[in-house]
Formats: sequence, C-alpha cells, structure tokens
Amino acid sequence: MKATQSPVLATSIRTTPDALLLVLEGREVAIPWAHCSARLAAAGMTERLLAELSPSGYGIHWPLLDEDLAVGPLVGSPDVN
Repeated sequence: MKATQSPVLATSIRTTPDALLLVLEGREVAIPWAHCSARLAAAGMTERLLAELSPSGYGIHWPLLDEDLAVGPLVGSPDVN
C-alpha cells in the first residue's frame, strides 16, 4: 500500500529579478525564472511582479501572462535552492 503524500503548499510568494521565492512551512526556496517556465523567463519584471498565490497555497497565477503553475512541481525541481 502506497502512503499518501501531502501537497506542497506555499504560505506566501515574492519575486526578485532573478527568481521566484516561495515561502513554505518552515523554509523558503528560490526558483530561477528559467526553471519556472519559458513564458516567465522571457517576461519583464512588471509582469512577474503581478503574481497571485491561490488562497489554498497550491498554485500561482500571473494575470498579465495568463500563466498558472502549481507549487509542488516547482519545489520538486532539481534546481531549487
């Protein structure tokens, strides 16, 4: 029988010129824009700044880019600091 794993949720997010910062329970991780998505890597800082964390903490939406990403796969990336 396989154990169920709790989803990875963010409590808040921040953006920097180099990375998306995810604040998780007990830690903060930085994900370089190039490892988030091609659309975010090519976006300007204004477009990146307008990120919205879902109320559940499960996903992030960038309305100016029409981009949506789930937190769990971002944190599971091998390039997370």
